[in-house]
Amino acid sequence: MSDPIHVVCPHCDAVNRLPPARLAEGGNCGKCRRPLFDGHPVALDENRFQRHASRSDLPLVVDFWAPWCGPCRMMAPAFEAAAAQLEPRARLAKVNTEEAQSLAMRFGIRSIPTLAIFRHGQEIVRTAGAMDTGSLVAWVRQNT
Repeated sequence: MSDPIHVVCPHCDAVNRLPPARLAEGGNCGKCRRPLFDGHPVALDENRFQRHASRSDLPLVVDFWAPWCGPCRMMAPAFEAAAAQLEPRARLAKVNTEEAQSLAMRFGIRSIPTLAIFRHGQEIVRTAGAMDTGSLVAWVRQNT
């Protein structure tokens, strides 16, 4: 029998354990009872980022963006569509660099949008620039 997979709830940030064979079924959070996967990116601030990056066994795909950034706004619907395609194998998240400036500094974000994939709290790959849905999904699948 395989070890359970830890999944952080996108609503209340509780850590849940799921058997790997049941990951595709999704499930609900044991604390707030809401779905663990809803096909939408989760907005993260500094505190939530740390919990989602370090406590989940799923790859965390982060879009570092800002509201004033035209390419970021253009890519937002593609990122949303990618979340629906990639869950439950990966969690997609958005970090507003204007609100979470310490995260942007910590990871050396110099251009936006920047996409980074984290596993167990460690950045494993990043790319800068906007992508369409197909390219984004392919990039994530290639790197996770």
